[in-house]
Amino acid sequence: MALKQKTISKSVTLSGTGLHTGAEVIVTFHPAPENHGVVFQRIDLPDKPCVKACAEFVIDTARNTIIEDKGARIGMVEHSLSAMAGLEIDNILVTLTGPEMPILDGSARNYLDALLTAAPVTQMAEREIFEIREPIVYSDEERGVEIMALPADDFNVSVMIDYNSAVLGNQFASLTRISDYPAQIAAARTFVFFRELEVLWRSNLIKGGSLDNAMVILEREVTQTELDRVADLIGKPRVMAQAQGILSTTKLEFSNEPARHKLLDLIGDLKLIGVPLKGKVIATRPGHCANVEFAKLVKLAIKKEKTRNIVPSYDPNAAPVYDINRIMTMLPHRPPFLLVDKIIDVTDIMVLGVKNVTMNEPFFVGHFPDEPVMPGVLIVEALAQCGGILVMHAVDNPKEYSTYFLKIDNVRFKRKVVPGDTLVLKMELLEPVRRGIVRMRAQAFVGEQLATEGEMMAQVIRNKEIK
Repeated sequence: MALKQKTISKSVTLSGTGLHTGAEVIVTFHPAPENHGVVFQRIDLPDKPCVKACAEFVIDTARNTIIEDKGARIGMVEHSLSAMAGLEIDNILVTLTGPEMPILDGSARNYLDALLTAAPVTQMAEREIFEIREPIVYSDEERGVEIMALPADDFNVSVMIDYNSAVLGNQFASLTRISDYPAQIAAARTFVFFRELEVLWRSNLIKGGSLDNAMVILEREVTQTELDRVADLIGKPRVMAQAQGILSTTKLEFSNEPARHKLLDLIGDLKLIGVPLKGKVIATRPGHCANVEFAKLVKLAIKKEKTRNIVPSYDPNAAPVYDINRIMTMLPHRPPFLLVDKIIDVTDIMVLGVKNVTMNEPFFVGHFPDEPVMPGVLIVEALAQCGGILVMHAVDNPKEYSTYFLKIDNVRFKRKVVPGDTLVLKMELLEPVRRGIVRMRAQAFVGEQLATEGEMMAQVIRNKEIK
C-alpha cells in the first residue's frame, strides 16, 4: 500500500532562546498543502522571505546546520527537522521571529511534543520515497568519518561515535523503526566538551547555552578556579567542581545519550534530502558537515535515478537529424562495425541514436545459433559510437579527430536484445568536456524498457596524419 503525505491539522507555537545567537525567538508550525515540503519563513525580516529545507541551501555546519536563501538565514534547523522526520511529517510551514531555531532543552523532545499537539494528519498525495538500490558512501579518511546507505527493507539508522574520551568511550546507537523515534531518540540532548567552551565563546557561539540545554563533558578533573573563570567568561552561573564526568542540571536520559543525539542530528540533516529513504544508514563519527555532504550525495543519486527513468520518445516517421551517410562523415567506423543507423536528436549535452537489430547481423551466426542474442559488448560499442557523435557534433572538422574510450563503469544489462528490436541509444554528458576528456551516462532502450546502462569516459584526439 502506498504511503500518504502528512501535515499537521492546526498551528502550534513555542518560544525559546537560540543556542548560538542568544536571541529570543517565537516559532509557529503551520499546516501546509501537499507537495509543499518543509519551508522556514523569517517573518521578522522585510518581505518575510522563505527558505526551503534543502541540502543545497546549507551555508554553514559549525556546531549546527544553517540554511540560507536570498539573504534569509535560519540556524539550528536540525532538531526541529529531526522531530518532523520522527513523526513522518512531509509538509509544514515554520515561521520564526529570529535567525535561529530555539535550543529549548537541547533535544528534539519539545519540538516533537508541539507537533503532536498540532495533530499530524494524513493527506491525499502519495509520499515519494527513495529506495537505496546501490551503496552510497561519504568518507573523510583524515577525520575517520564515514556515512553509508545500503539496501534494506525499511529505513533504519546506526551511529557509532568515538572521541578518544575516557568519559564517553565508544558509543553506539541505533533506530530500527522510525516509529520508535519518539521514545528512543527525541529526548537525547546535545553535548559539548568543557575544553571547547572558551573557544566556542570567543568564536561568538553558544551565547544561549547552559547546563539546562546541553551536557558538558569533563575529560579531566577541573579545579573550582578554572570552572569559575570559564563560567564568568561566558556569563553563566558558577557550578561546583567535581571529578571527570558529565555536568548537567538533569540526569541522563540514556546511558548512550551522546550517540543518540548524534543519531538525532543525522536524521534531522537527512530531512534536507527532501524525501524519506528506504534503506539502512550506517554512520561512523558523523557530524553536521558529513551529514549534509552525504545528503547531497543521496540527492544526486535521486536525480540520476529520475533521469534514468525518462524513456526517450522515438517517432520512426520523423526525419533524422543525421542519416547514415552523415554519420559516416563523423565516425571512422564502417560496416559491419558501424552500429548506429541514424541520429534522431542531438544537443550540446545529449544525443539520441537508433540501431535497428535484424537477423542479418553477422554476429548472430555464432551468438548464438539457436538463441540469437546481441552481445552486450556490441550494445556498449553502439552506445560508444553514439557518444562519439555527441562529441563530434561540436567539432568543426570531425574527420580530423577520433574518440577513444578510456573507461567503462557500472555497466548493467537489464534485458536481452534480439532480432527485431529497435535500440534507442542515449548518451548524456555528466560534466563539461575538459582537456579533451569526456564523461557520459549511457543508456540503451528497447521500447519503454531500459536494456543497458553505464558510464563511459573517452578522450578526443587529433588524428596523427593531420598536420
